[in-house]
Amino acid sequence: MDSSDFWLWLAPVFLLPVFFAMGWFAARVDMRAVLKQAKAVPVGFYKSLDALVSRNSGSAVRALAEVVDQQNDAQQSTYELHLTLGKLYRQRGENDKAIALHQKLLTSPDVVGERHDEVSFELGQDFQAAGLVDRAEQIFVGLAQSSKGKPAREILLNIYQQDRDWEKAIALAQELSFGDQTYQFEIAQFYCELAQAALYQSDFDKAKADAHQALAVNRKCTRANMILGETALKQQDFQAAVESFGAIEKQNHEYLSMVGERLYDAYDGLGKAREGLAVLVGYVQTFPQLDLLNVIYEKSLVLDGEQQAAETITDLVRRKPDLAGVYRLLGVQISELNPAWRSDVDMMRAVIGRQMQKSYMYRCRHCHFKSQVFFWHCPACNKWETFTPNRIEV
Repeated sequence: MDSSDFWLWLAPVFLLPVFFAMGWFAARVDMRAVLKQAKAVPVGFYKSLDALVSRNSGSAVRALAEVVDQQNDAQQSTYELHLTLGKLYRQRGENDKAIALHQKLLTSPDVVGERHDEVSFELGQDFQAAGLVDRAEQIFVGLAQSSKGKPAREILLNIYQQDRDWEKAIALAQELSFGDQTYQFEIAQFYCELAQAALYQSDFDKAKADAHQALAVNRKCTRANMILGETALKQQDFQAAVESFGAIEKQNHEYLSMVGERLYDAYDGLGKAREGLAVLVGYVQTFPQLDLLNVIYEKSLVLDGEQQAAETITDLVRRKPDLAGVYRLLGVQISELNPAWRSDVDMMRAVIGRQMQKSYMYRCRHCHFKSQVFFWHCPACNKWETFTPNRIEV
């Protein structure tokens, strides 16, 4: 081996300590930079973060406000901190502070372009939370074609629903419809709201036109057929009422309990009351969950007398016994009982009645909000067509 080959093999041995020293020095430089940056973050920021983790929003707001003041005194950029602090103020209901903070942020020379849109979007939400809906609407309308256009229009849609401005809601929902997000349930319900208002005002042509528009958007909109049936009843077009109410069976049979009595009235108007009663009995036999026992008993009582009405209800309750059925059954059977038992049975029926009031309710399938009253539009989560059409045990 000549001398040149010897030094070629030996060179890495000498260079290894050099490379190690360079690596150690680079690591020290990086760690110093990290530590310097960590020390630059105000202590209040960590306090605020810790308070948020502990779900103490009051402490978080105070700590973050102190950080913002310190950064302002040091003339440092606080855009993100201002934005976060404003959201915290709004979340805590301190809307006046959120509004003032975001309005001040809009005057900053650094807040332009997408930043300006983002702050304006937050300010619009501040106004909405404070109940200043007109000012919020003005901001969101101005943002409709901006970088925050889609979320701004979604909030606008909620505002139009709260204001019951259904024409604007329909137009905006149609604009937002894209791909899988079609808003067909919402648009159909908006048309139904217009149709319902027209029906209250006895404007039957408009009521029918809007209801048909709802069906054109969503052919399974049971509410539209309810309105068409009710409109036909008021115009004494009983055959059309029977057809509209009867169509609900194919759309969603669970809603039949909501039109049972009106369907019977339509048959009665045609002189076919007994046929109408038979239709309702057939519905309960086919769909035992329908809440039609009271209607069937009352109409059977008129047509067939007390004994036959009691037999009809007894047969239906035995098919699917539940609290509501037992309550009705005790009511129709109490007159047949031994007088010595009547007071006890009446007491049991009262207990069942109180239990039904507590446990039988309509419930939103989306947020599980419970109510003794049926809503097409859930007051808790603002979803449409989510309430169970029959009261259920909760």
